[in-house]
Amino acid sequence: MSSTEDSLTAVPATAGAGTGGEASGEAAAETAAETGREAIVRAARRAFTLRPYAEVTMRGIAADAGVSPSLIVKRFGSKEALFNTVVDFRAAADELFAAPRPGLGRHLVLTMVDLRDRLRGDPLLRVVFSLGIEDERTLLRARFREQVTDRLATSLTGPDAQLRAELIAGQLLGLGATLSLHRPDGAGSHAGPERLADLYAPGLQRLIDGA
Repeated sequence: MSSTEDSLTAVPATAGAGTGGEASGEAAAETAAETGREAIVRAARRAFTLRPYAEVTMRGIAADAGVSPSLIVKRFGSKEALFNTVVDFRAAADELFAAPRPGLGRHLVLTMVDLRDRLRGDPLLRVVFSLGIEDERTLLRARFREQVTDRLATSLTGPDAQLRAELIAGQLLGLGATLSLHRPDGAGSHAGPERLADLYAPGLQRLIDGA
């Protein structure tokens, strides 16, 4: 096992003896392990978005994530399994849609900004910019429709729910693209999340309400 992998999975040798020390060491190990997993997923998102699937290597993802290739195999098993993790939008959708309909528009904007900061990248935008072969892009779009657009449509009331859900998804992708295109010195970098929500959320909320 490499020193990098050791640092991500082993309990620190300096943890105190006894129950308190063991608990502290276990907590530190769990935190480090989760941090390592997040780094791998972030690196995989970048790799699968920027390069065709056939050109992506576990070694390249490992180098970008700062971990060993063996750690990726240990956590995910294979490149295919890692790809399936990357094309899963459910975790982002859980956070995006975790608000009642009357305040959902504002929640969507604030959560998008928060997810971008925490994930160090947009949680949805890869569905637009993926360079995979047609089968991979088709899978990515199908997952996005099922896990984001269709899920949102089932929660909306009133006419044209599917159409409104598709327009809302497009608005969220547009927000992510705008913030990405104009970084690091665009207007979005100088406006806080609340100001962005003040400006962007009303249009989303009208689509949510069907008004």
